[in-house]
Amino acid sequence: MFSFFQKKVYLADYLHGMVDIHNHILPGIDDGSKSVAESLELLRGFSELGVKKFICTPHIMHNHYDNTPKTIKDSYEILSKELEASKGLELILEYAAEHMVDDNFEHILAKGKVIPLHNEYLLIEMSYLQPSLNFDAAVEKIGKESLFPVLAHPERYMYFHHKYGKYPVMKSQGVLYQANLLSLTPESYGEGVAKITAKLLEDDLIDFVGSDVHNMRQLSALKEIKLSNKLLNRLLPIIERTIHTFY
Repeated sequence: MFSFFQKKVYLADYLHGMVDIHNHILPGIDDGSKSVAESLELLRGFSELGVKKFICTPHIMHNHYDNTPKTIKDSYEILSKELEASKGLELILEYAAEHMVDDNFEHILAKGKVIPLHNEYLLIEMSYLQPSLNFDAAVEKIGKESLFPVLAHPERYMYFHHKYGKYPVMKSQGVLYQANLLSLTPESYGEGVAKITAKLLEDDLIDFVGSDVHNMRQLSALKEIKLSNKLLNRLLPIIERTIHTFY
């Protein structure tokens, strides 16, 4: 007999081997982990899911989180030292940054003060209130630096939800998209974000995924995500592409 109730599966069961390219695990330098102890707790929690490699991406945001390659490296080295001393945590830790496209972005780009993922991919973001006025110019300049722009959580920019055509336009301009795993269900960011995430996956517009986890509450929410088989089957190739590109 046909059932109207689709069986759902836990996303956590399919994250083994994932490379998390967007998270706020480095301690004490943005709105993510507040201490080394919290960072290690997050890493242990992810390790239980089989996630073994992390590219840590703290914010670089003018007048909010004025991080530099030095402040990020310093935090990374503190955490790396403690990780080495921790028993039972065999993880790979690297660092990059999540760059706000703001009035200072093009300056730090020109000065070589950005931190790409794997030396090739630059993780960028915009304000949730309005698009960056200099976004198109910034994308062009990123390309001139021989970098690929990766827009973090495109599904969370709600001003594009009713202008969906903007997504393929940006894509045609060379922008890659990294979706948040927490966006797959309404619990974290709302129903509208979840619907757009599913639509972007359906239209094959998402290139990579990341957790964007800031704290244990979000990690706990990640562990509770259930997906339909249909949505999971669209997601799995993106997870594999992320592993292949960044491992």
